[in-house]
Amino acid sequence: MSTPIFIFEDKKVQNLHPLTYTRPVYDLRCGILTLKEKIEKYFPGRNIILHTRDYLIDSVKQNFPDNEVNRIPDNVEEMIFINGRTIADSGLSNNLVFDETETAYYSGGELVAIKLNSSNLENAKNHLTDLEEFFNSLNVTKKELDVNVVEYPWHLVHANGSEIVKDYNLLTSNIDNKIQGKIYDGVNIVEKDNIYIGEGSKIKPGVVLDAEGGPIFIGKNVTVFPNSVIEGPCYIGDGSKIKVGAKIYENTSIGPVCKVGGEVEESIIHSYSNKQHDGFLGHAYLGSWVNLGADTNNSDLKNNYGNVKVFINDKPVDSGSMFVGLTMGDHSKSGINTMFNTGTVVGVGCNVYGADFPPKYIPSFSWGGSESMTTYKLDKCMEVAKRVMARRDVEFTEADEKIFKTVFELTKDERAIRKFPEEV
Repeated sequence: MSTPIFIFEDKKVQNLHPLTYTRPVYDLRCGILTLKEKIEKYFPGRNIILHTRDYLIDSVKQNFPDNEVNRIPDNVEEMIFINGRTIADSGLSNNLVFDETETAYYSGGELVAIKLNSSNLENAKNHLTDLEEFFNSLNVTKKELDVNVVEYPWHLVHANGSEIVKDYNLLTSNIDNKIQGKIYDGVNIVEKDNIYIGEGSKIKPGVVLDAEGGPIFIGKNVTVFPNSVIEGPCYIGDGSKIKVGAKIYENTSIGPVCKVGGEVEESIIHSYSNKQHDGFLGHAYLGSWVNLGADTNNSDLKNNYGNVKVFINDKPVDSGSMFVGLTMGDHSKSGINTMFNTGTVVGVGCNVYGADFPPKYIPSFSWGGSESMTTYKLDKCMEVAKRVMARRDVEFTEADEKIFKTVFELTKDERAIRKFPEEV
């Protein structure tokens, strides 16, 4: 039997807030696939076990019913533990599969993975809440690997283009007929062999698909409306709609069931999110169930061309990059003509609107803009979420309610120090 894989979360998942408030870190997308899906592809046929924070357990079980959660099975001779922040590749899988000794693998000081035998596995069962410390305490062989382990949201964005290329090759290498959807007369295609279009998808007249700079992967039942331009590398998820005249530039991933228009460049948009109208989104990462109002724009480059500082958990971090756009958590929204400054972070369940730039860090469950902000009342926010999800035939479950309530409590101090007035 193949050695099982245990994907674990460590303490640095908090550096990927607000995106990881509502999902395990390995459910973040980079390229076409999520980090979990990459591990599954590079370790085929393995029993995958998932580890997460306590308040996310019910949600993880709901979303991944085929995987065990927070349990190390009995009578297992060996197990491979992989950090959920790892962007898996063939180099990782080759090392972990063919190395037979108990070994911890590091990349730039980050614990990437560890392979353990039965005695240490029994001890690991008592350390599910502090796995990272337990792993670092073990006397095992240590090896250095060249593997990407993400620490901040912009690391996912910056790796997105190269990951689209890798994932495209991984997913299409054995497919002879890559054009399975319908291409209407009047569509202009550059480098057709570098394009995949799934069943049920429609590419309408006047569309330009330009894969000269990298592959374009369009999933099932996607509609690309007339006169849109898509440049590769690019991924469009199942059931999404690219609106009339959209300009989708390179290194962009748009998840399933999204509606996207206007101008998008080097960004990742998770599932069920909408940016339907004109406006620029660049070097950004949007969570799920996000809605950007018409003419919402974000800056992704400072006028002095300096490194962008980003507030993570209400503390400034030098990104080390000139290009960082908006990071927005699940179920947040912007009103029409909203302007987000370079490196702005918006938490979970926010409603942002008004003239001028809002703050560069907006705590979860905030309501308002540059002139004033208050707390978005939890029950009202959940009621809106239920309505929005019902429109897509998705149920707001008890697991979702638990996440909302927990994140509201986890972020209350961030709102308190700003002395927000009464809840709305």
